[in-house]
Amino acid sequence: MTTKERYDGVIAWFSEHMPVAESELHYTDPYQLLVAVILSAQCTDKRVNMTTPALFERFPTPFEMAKATAEEIYPYIRSISYPNNKARNLAGMARMLCEEFGGEVPSDLQQMQRLPGVGRKTANVLGAVLWQKEVMPVDTHVFRVSNRIGLTTNSKTPLQTELTLEKNIPSHLLPVAHHWLILHGRYVCMARSPKCGECGIAAWCRKYAADHPDERVGAPPRRFGAFARGGFAGTVRSPIDTPARSTAPSRYGPPPARGMIRPPGTP
Repeated sequence: MTTKERYDGVIAWFSEHMPVAESELHYTDPYQLLVAVILSAQCTDKRVNMTTPALFERFPTPFEMAKATAEEIYPYIRSISYPNNKARNLAGMARMLCEEFGGEVPSDLQQMQRLPGVGRKTANVLGAVLWQKEVMPVDTHVFRVSNRIGLTTNSKTPLQTELTLEKNIPSHLLPVAHHWLILHGRYVCMARSPKCGECGIAAWCRKYAADHPDERVGAPPRRFGAFARGGFAGTVRSPIDTPARSTAPSRYGPPPARGMIRPPGTP
């Protein structure tokens, strides 16, 4: 199987079965998403979503957070991994955001990376989610899944993975492809116990082919679980142009919380 055939198969499958894919972090504005993504480093989205309601009630805008010290922020995020460092980053981020950007999260990703606690991945996440920028954020799920299924080969760093994926995935699909790989890694292609028997992209997976050498290469993908039962039945639209949120049952968990902001011009 060529690299192009693998990419074409994986993209086609996700485009059909997961036309709408969104962040599982709960937020209502760019400030809240920025805070949530900073907190999510080496921490689960579930834990972050349990933590942020009280944090945002106490600090509803960056201006309120900018007035706080790290010691005042710490009690609200103590259940998050590395709370001391993250409390310092949040305090510094809020102050710079207010002093240099008027309290508005900059859409320029290079400028955003000047904020404490914001690296390339965090900036790319906000760029993809908020402004549909054609970037590929690479977290632990994207890095691992891409190498396992064969979208990358022996990538040593997240940046290598990012550049390879951006080279091979159509640029207009990058914002949603990021979520495809995250959700697939979170709920199907887990690190320790991948559910290969339920995986819809097994026909294009390099590891699956290596583990099952007797199966015919290039065979039509099998259909399992919710997909076989018609869990994603309905009209399949473009992953980018779909205006309505999917309400169909999903193996990838419940739909994101209501109230999420959407890119400009999206209902």
